[in-house]
Amino acid sequence: MSQLNWRKSTFSENQANCVELAAAPDGIHIRESDEPEAVLRTSPAVLGALIRSVKAGRLDHTL
Repeated sequence: MSQLNWRKSTFSENQANCVELAAAPDGIHIRESDEPEAVLRTSPAVLGALIRSVKAGRLDHTL
């Protein structure tokens, strides 16, 4: 997975722990910068649905 172009939010700046994303032919890969070997893979549609749910506050009760 080292060949993937990992990107993080510009809001993270110099913070050590952040979420990174990489686009690949088999989907979107997601990892935490402090555990680069633990990678999740999902589709753009599923990631989009998750982001919309978070922004809408539909997952706030899970905290």
